[in-house]
Amino acid sequence: QVQLVESGGGLVQAGGSLRLSCAASGRTISTYAMGWFRQAPGKEREFVAGISWSGGTTYSDSVKGRFTISRDNARNTVYLQMNSLKPEDTAIYYCAGRSAFRTVSDSTAGYNYWGQGTQVTVSS
Repeated sequence: QVQLVESGGGLVQAGGSLRLSCAASGRTISTYAMGWFRQAPGKEREFVAGISWSGGTTYSDSVKGRFTISRDNARNTVYLQMNSLKPEDTAIYYCAGRSAFRTVSDSTAGYNYWGQGTQVTVSS
């Protein structure tokens, strides 16, 4: 089993930056596709960014050019660098893992493991 723990959320002004971390334990995630999702109040959880086991990245149109996903397999950690934040980026951000050399999925149903989430609030 893999446990995922997100950190790095907080309150930031519009235009600011935050870096989220997702630390994995229990098993190496070096062969996992990893994703970041977010859920705003009253809305469904949506895909934000994903990174394959080989390092290929995918982004939603709403964050492309502003967010960067990366991974450090030596630290068993995935990151989401968020720049030029907007109030509409306010949400709980979740890290997710998809096991064993599978491709990135933009669907919540495609992931086996989830973290508990970290709140990101962007003030205008």
